[in-house]
Amino acid sequence: MSTGTERSTPSDTATGCPVTGAGAGAAGRPVAFPLRRPGRPFPPPEYADYRDGGEPVRSELPSGPVWLVTRHADVRAVLTDPRISADPSRPGFPKAARTGGAPSADEVPGWFVSMDPPEHDRFRRTLIPEFTVRKVRALRPEIQQIVDDRIEAILAKDGAADLIEDFALPVPSLVIAGMLGVPKADRDFFEAKTRVLVTLSSTDEERDAATAALLRYLCRLIRIKERRPGTDLISRLAATGTLSRQELSGVAMLLLIAGHETTANNIGLGIVQLLTNPQWIGDDRVVEELLRYYSVADLVAFRVALADVEIGGRTIRAGEGVLPLLAAANHDDDAFDGAGAFDPERSARSHVAFGYGVHQCLGQNLVRLEMEIAYRTLFDRIPTLRLAVPAEDLRVKYDGVLFGLHELPVTWG
Repeated sequence: MSTGTERSTPSDTATGCPVTGAGAGAAGRPVAFPLRRPGRPFPPPEYADYRDGGEPVRSELPSGPVWLVTRHADVRAVLTDPRISADPSRPGFPKAARTGGAPSADEVPGWFVSMDPPEHDRFRRTLIPEFTVRKVRALRPEIQQIVDDRIEAILAKDGAADLIEDFALPVPSLVIAGMLGVPKADRDFFEAKTRVLVTLSSTDEERDAATAALLRYLCRLIRIKERRPGTDLISRLAATGTLSRQELSGVAMLLLIAGHETTANNIGLGIVQLLTNPQWIGDDRVVEELLRYYSVADLVAFRVALADVEIGGRTIRAGEGVLPLLAAANHDDDAFDGAGAFDPERSARSHVAFGYGVHQCLGQNLVRLEMEIAYRTLFDRIPTLRLAVPAEDLRVKYDGVLFGLHELPVTWG
C-alpha cells in the first residue's frame, strides 16, 4: 500500500479481468486489458496511456471485444447516453468472464441496475424517497450504535484484530440488514453468498446457487413482512404496491450486495490510507477524496451500444461493448489536478465512484455517512491503532469485481 501521495495505492493491485489479445491502441490491434496481479499499481499505468490517446481504445474480454473509455468527460458521456444500454441481455454486451456476468432483469426480477429506461425508472422512483439525505441522516444514531458495538468487541480482544472481519464487513452488513429488516443472525449467510457473487473466479453454478439461495430467503422474508409489517424498508416497499414480490426480492438482494461489499471495501482501504497518512485523521474531507482515489467499483459499469455513437472522437458501432473505467476517470488530470495524489483539500465531488446519470448509486449518501462515522469513531476510540504488517504486505482481492482487501491486521496499545 502507498504511504504517501503517489499515484498508486496498494502496490500490488490493478484492475481485474482475464484477457485475450494485446496491442497498441484504438487504431491498431486490441490493447491488453490491464490485469489485477501482484506488483502492479492501482489504477494501472495503462489507464493513463489510454487517456493520453484521447479516444476509447479497443480491448478484448473473454466474452469478446470491448471499447475501454478512460477520460472523465467520456465516461460521463457514456453513462448518460440513452443509446448506450446497461441491459446484459442485449447482443454484444461485454462480460468479465466467458460465461456468466451481471444478472439481467430476466434472470433476477427487480435487478434494476441492469435495466434501461423506462423500465428502470419505475424502480428508481419507488426507491428514491428511501435514500434522501434526510432519511439517511435519520439513521445516524443506529449506525453510531453499530460502530460503537463493533469497536467494543474489538477492544475486548487481546490488542490485535482483523479490521476487515471485525469492523469493515460487519458494520455495513448490519446497517443494511437492519434497514431491510433482516435478522442479525443471518449476517454470515449474506456475507458468504455475496462473496460468491462478486468473485470473478466463481463458476456459473456457484453464482446461480448463491443467487437462488438469496432470493429464496428474501421471498420468505417478504411474505413475513406482508403479514406482519414493521418499520423496515422491505415493509415500506411492499406497502407501496408498485413492486411484485419477485421484483422486491431482487431489489432487496441488490441493496444487500451494493450496501455491503462496496462499503466494506471503502472502509477498509480508507483505514489504511489514514493510518499511513495520519495528518488527515479527523478531517471531514477525507471521505469524498477516498471515494475518488480508490474507486472500488471500477469494473461495474459494463455497457453496449444500441446505435452508432461517437465518444471521444471515436465511433462506437451498434452492438459493440463499452466499458467506462471509473477509476481511470477519477484519476484524470483534466478533471482533478494532480489526480494521482491523495489530497482531501481538493474538490472531489465530481468524481464518478458512484457512477453517473440515471444509474448513479442510490445509496451514496448512506455510504458517505457510514464511512464518516466509522473513521471518526475508530480513531477517537483507539488512538494508538497501527498496522500489524507493512502496508505493502496486505492481501488484496485479485479476483474480485470490487477493489479491496482480504484482511487488515492491526494492533494497538
